[in-house]
This record gives sequence, C-alpha cells and structure tokens, in this order.
Amino acid sequence: MNNIILRKSSLLPLKFSKLLIGSLAFIIFFDFVFFSYPVLASQTETIKEINEKQAEIKMITDNSAPALLVSAAEQDPEMNYTNKNKQAKVKWTATHVATAYNSEAAQCDDSPCITANGFNVCEHGHEDTIAANFLPFNTKVRIPDEFGDRIFVVRDRMNKRYSDRIDIWMKDKQSAKNFGVRQVKIEVLQ
Repeated sequence: MNNIILRKSSLLPLKFSKLLIGSLAFIIFFDFVFFSYPVLASQTETIKEINEKQAEIKMITDNSAPALLVSAAEQDPEMNYTNKNKQAKVKWTATHVATAYNSEAAQCDDSPCITANGFNVCEHGHEDTIAANFLPFNTKVRIPDEFGDRIFVVRDRMNKRYSDRIDIWMKDKQSAKNFGVRQVKIEVLQ
C-alpha cells in the first residue's frame, strides 16, 4: 500500500513541472508574437497612407528646380543637407526595423529627456538621436531612404529584447506615431 502512495506522489511534481514549462512557453510565445512590434492594428492603414504621401512628395521634389531644394535646406537646419554629410564614408549598410519615440515618461523612464549616455535631447532640440543596442554610443548613422543625408548619432538604448532594431527620437508624439514601424536601410558611417 505504501508503494502505491509513493508512486502517486511522485507523479505530482512531474505534472506540475510540465504545466509550469507549458505555461512559460506560452507566455514567451505570446510576448514575442503580439508585442514584438509596438504598433496598433489601427495604425497599419496610417502607415500605408504615409508611404503614399511620401511617394507623392518625392515625385513633386524630383520635378522641382534644384535651387528650390537648396534654399529649403538652408532655411531648415533640421534637414542637415551639407557637403560634409554627403561625403561621409560608409562603413557598412544593413536593413533593420525602425520605430520612433519621443520624450515621454510612458515610453522611456522617469527622466525622459536624458538618453542612456546622459545626453539631453530636449535641450538639444534636433531630431538627430537614435537608440540602438547593436551599435556603440556616438556611432553616426544615415537613413537615406527616409531622411536623405541627415546624420543621426546613437545616444540611447532600447529594451534588451530589441537587439536588432533602431528607435528614432522625435520631438512630437504624433510624428513618432505617424512613423510607425518600418524596414529601413541604414548606413553606418566612419
């Protein structure tokens, strides 16, 4: 009789461990499938519309006189179209998932203006900061298809699970939402 009781009690930890392992596997699967891209389903149509608008703008820009483009670049320092940016040498090029964020405690931490390397993006005010876990701090990067010759600097980090993604800092929350999630070509500069 004692032998039967021992067998039943030895099955209990086995069933519990299987249940525990199954639960953990489900949680990990659920986390990566549903939370791998921070975009709402309602934003997917918005991303398509934005891409169409950018194509229209590019067509208009291509038909414009070059003098107009130069004067626009001179008027807006955010565009950063300088000969130095165009002549920067490219170390390597790759495609990565890109998202955007802004200085909001819900997206960062309790000091949203301060990046991981101590840089104050709010005081700086220029949209030239990115977060990337796979690049060292102060690495200079271009995203030519999205931002032309503008040079970004790696000054921030992301959650550890985003090991192969970049996050672009933007002043305005709506601009960050409109950017959404995109596959972008990046050029890492020397």
